[in-house]
Amino acid sequence: MKDLKYLLAYSIPIIAIISLYLRGVFVFLTPFYVFVIIPVLDLLLPQDASNLTTEQSEEKIKQSIFDWMLYMNVFVVFGILIYTLINISSNNYSNYELIGLAISTGIVLGANGINVAHELGHRSSKIEQFLAKLLLLPSLYMHFYIEHNYGHHLNAATKEDPATARYNQSVYSFWFSSVTRQYLSAWKIQNKLLKKNNTSAFSLKNDMLWYLFIQIVYLMMTFIAFGSIGLLFAISCAIVGFLLLESINYIEHYGLIRNKLPSGRYERVQEIHSWNSNHLMGRVVLYELTRHSDHHYKSNKKYQLLDYHDISPQMPYGYPTSMVMSLIPPLWFRIMNKHIPEKMKPTL
Repeated sequence: MKDLKYLLAYSIPIIAIISLYLRGVFVFLTPFYVFVIIPVLDLLLPQDASNLTTEQSEEKIKQSIFDWMLYMNVFVVFGILIYTLINISSNNYSNYELIGLAISTGIVLGANGINVAHELGHRSSKIEQFLAKLLLLPSLYMHFYIEHNYGHHLNAATKEDPATARYNQSVYSFWFSSVTRQYLSAWKIQNKLLKKNNTSAFSLKNDMLWYLFIQIVYLMMTFIAFGSIGLLFAISCAIVGFLLLESINYIEHYGLIRNKLPSGRYERVQEIHSWNSNHLMGRVVLYELTRHSDHHYKSNKKYQLLDYHDISPQMPYGYPTSMVMSLIPPLWFRIMNKHIPEKMKPTL
């Protein structure tokens, strides 16, 4: 039964459905749940720094239930998105209700879409990789698959990485720089891979062109099926979804930098180059994403097996709380800067 704790990740889409049904001010129930209720629970519940034994890890890696809890998110994400589009295109909603529903649906796209895509995108199975790309589609962030796997994991905690926030960089500045630089980086990585295989940029093997085409078709189909209001709603949900991802990116590596070796290359990624959090609710609803240090140390390790390392920098609060805190830069800097290892802080 303890393994079923990850079903709590479905609490976010369930709240989103409730908010759609109740309407009125309840359309903001999902952000209230994610950014108020979960942070409060994270503060009240004890942190869990325990790790699995070797025997437990060997047992859990054989249990398919952990994989199926990820796969089901495909039906959840697209089911909620389509159901919400049908409702907003066939009923009258006030502007504030549409805003609330866009935020709620966008949170589902980010938490149960992009976050799960991140996990599945590291798998070796072609089917799981396909599901990862499918989950990135409604957030219009399919390029994340290329940039994250071939860029971020190579360059994390360096100035070359678009997804690593600099010391004293605000989350708002990071949103702009990370979104634009990651997209450009994905194109550069794709072109580099094509050149390596002596393939033209206009080849059918250019995944970036496919992603662009698929996303345009998705938006066109949304417009045809649900009209202009459906199109604007889908785009708004996508923006909320990928900004949620970028907010997580912001707190995951904020201010952490790898040293350059005498050879001019960076030291390898270690457990000290990502922020870790053992706060229970954040761990469960985000499929252990908060144990990010171990994920970067061993990127192909499945979420249910991720370990806590005591040498990893620890976040004073859970991920949902930290995301809210980052929206107030002076507060974020005051709390987080003192937790950054002194040797990683920039010299004046």
